[in-house]
Amino acid sequence: MLTYTTYSEAGGVGKTTLSANLARAHSDHGHRVLVIDLDPQDGCFSYLLGVDDHRSDESIDTLVHHLIDRGDDFGDLIHTREGIDIVPSHNMLERLGDLLEKAASIAEQTGESFSKYGRLRHVLAANDVPEKYDVLIVDPPATSGPHLYNAIDATRSLVIPVEPSGKGGESITGLESVVSGIESNLDIDVGVLATVVNRFEGTNDQQAVLDEVSAMPYSNPVTLRKRSSLFEGCWAQQCSAFEYVEKHRDREREHERETLDKLDDLATYLEERGDL
Repeated sequence: MLTYTTYSEAGGVGKTTLSANLARAHSDHGHRVLVIDLDPQDGCFSYLLGVDDHRSDESIDTLVHHLIDRGDDFGDLIHTREGIDIVPSHNMLERLGDLLEKAASIAEQTGESFSKYGRLRHVLAANDVPEKYDVLIVDPPATSGPHLYNAIDATRSLVIPVEPSGKGGESITGLESVVSGIESNLDIDVGVLATVVNRFEGTNDQQAVLDEVSAMPYSNPVTLRKRSSLFEGCWAQQCSAFEYVEKHRDREREHERETLDKLDDLATYLEERGDL
């Protein structure tokens, strides 16, 4: 099974857009794909693919209920879009840290085992996700905390988008220490499947960041050029870039097809690394 968390310390680097398009590419390759959206913020994966209608409904079962052993049928959480199964975000995720602390306290008092940062892995195993799916992608917020740590503990691998800017270059400089810190906090080994330079325009400064990324011990299998119209259109229509080009463009644009081909190549590269 191929499992990874899309992660970047820097916000606004296209993490969620990359997650959605990789999920669609994996699905187009014939793989069974599950995406877990752990980001409680507006503009998350669930919004992008149009499955966030009930995020404020306090009466429904949510992933959070399952993480604290209060859930019903896990299968009822799943929505399907573009061939991708999705466990959507919910406003209750904003309280995840406090709820996990309370659940851990109760477990301690009753002598039960409860790992705050291993809950997602536990829930997925208990519901046979590794047997039912070929690909698992988890999309957490960028900030450190229970969302990110549960995501990484469940997947043990990262795909890291990088914006070729000063901010992006700074995040790359500290990447090895960040990964080492996560491994230390969770007491696990974490692999970086790929870094992905995104929104590349070819300036000298951006090329310097790209060269820096290429010198890292992590692979950078594709570089995605800036495609504002394409990806802004995805968010406006709430779909992947593949569906946007298929259904919302009146004609195929060569530069957009090039971007879709690179996303497809990246998905293939990740599948090969996951032995699919």
